[in-house]
Amino acid sequence: MPSLLSSSSTFTRCCTLSKNFILSPKATTFFFTRKAVSYFGTKTTMSTNLQSHAFAGNPLRFKTPKSTDPLSPPLAFETLKTQLLGNTHQLSSLNFKVLPFRKGRPLASSSSTDGDLGPKWHLGWISLDDCKGLFSGSGDELSGDNMVYLGSRSEEDVVYWAINVSGESSLVTDSVSKQFCFVELRTLMVATDWADEQAMSDLAVAGHAKALLEWHNISRFCGYCGEKTITMESGRRKQCSNELCRRKIYPRVDPVVIMLVIDRENDRVLLGRQSRFVPRMWSCLAGFIEPGESLEEAVRRETWEETAIEVGEVTYHSSQPWPVGPSSMPCQLMVGFFAYAKSFEINVDKEELEDAQWHSREDVRKALLCAEYKKAQRTAAAKVEQMCKGIEKGQSFSSDFNLESGELAPMFFPGPYAIAHHLITSWANQGSAFDAVQLKQPPSSSESNL
Repeated sequence: MPSLLSSSSTFTRCCTLSKNFILSPKATTFFFTRKAVSYFGTKTTMSTNLQSHAFAGNPLRFKTPKSTDPLSPPLAFETLKTQLLGNTHQLSSLNFKVLPFRKGRPLASSSSTDGDLGPKWHLGWISLDDCKGLFSGSGDELSGDNMVYLGSRSEEDVVYWAINVSGESSLVTDSVSKQFCFVELRTLMVATDWADEQAMSDLAVAGHAKALLEWHNISRFCGYCGEKTITMESGRRKQCSNELCRRKIYPRVDPVVIMLVIDRENDRVLLGRQSRFVPRMWSCLAGFIEPGESLEEAVRRETWEETAIEVGEVTYHSSQPWPVGPSSMPCQLMVGFFAYAKSFEINVDKEELEDAQWHSREDVRKALLCAEYKKAQRTAAAKVEQMCKGIEKGQSFSSDFNLESGELAPMFFPGPYAIAHHLITSWANQGSAFDAVQLKQPPSSSESNL
């Protein structure tokens, strides 16, 4: 792979770091505060949220209320059923908010912001009465079994639910047009401002809701006897309806190892390309864990199978829920590692990867600094806004990773919404010139390392 930029002077012009750049003393990750990076002389925001990865840090799941708490799943479900039945004799201070999904897409809206921050998306929460209105006259009954408990906010006496309305397409179109739109979770993921704590929280809530609803969709029948399953525990569990079976079925999580393979001796990393990637994008290797296999063993096996590189030491970095994979896998858990190579000759398995190459630290840094992740985020946010207005315009996010001249950058990596980005940036900024910019004080406890 040739050098991304031809000279150090071009590199200097490409990006300059301000005093707001912060490097974790442990070098496990880095982040930029707002207005921390100047791309080609124009200040922008490229903030990486240190609280958690995208889809993690769900505020509704921080604490599960005790079973005696009115906000707990069983008691909230009982209150929900009474309100659905229209029982006005049992008054409750609880407020219910519902997030509809259609074909795996959450309901969302968009609003413009002051200044140059661009539009911001919001989850399309509706009231329980509005949800009942979607089903009225449709012939389908809205019951508590349609709803999935997401969590609560005790300070507001609010309980949050999700519902799949894929079978009510005509009603939904009429009821939520003009203001709202069902948007792919991946699009919302790219459109999320990583410096916006509320947006990151909304993304985590939407990811959790999608994972649960997709799991409900693929677990309609018992895998042991084939009978239908019934919803239990406010949608957090299912059970076989066969009295002779009654198997309990819990939400499914598919663990995946994702690893940055490092050549210590030559100061470079191994990155791969899959055929489904957008042009010029490279990322870490990854693969599913097999039964009877440890995480470290999976890292070594997958690296060998895909590239014939032998891995020795394996160290843990962080993990990330990933509910935007295939619908047959409701939620993957990406478990990130640094893997240190023992051999260096690449032999790519073309059934697994399109290509794999070693990339120097210098080229990786240049790619990270020149890729306009913020521009891609704003492009996606604008796309969401257009969709909510009923205008859908095609846009290739890869076109946002250009050099100042307008030429295409030779390579770029997944954005800060992906754990691969954090693995790559953590390595790229270890032992570098960036170490000259150190924290005078350690990060606060709330700024946990990824």
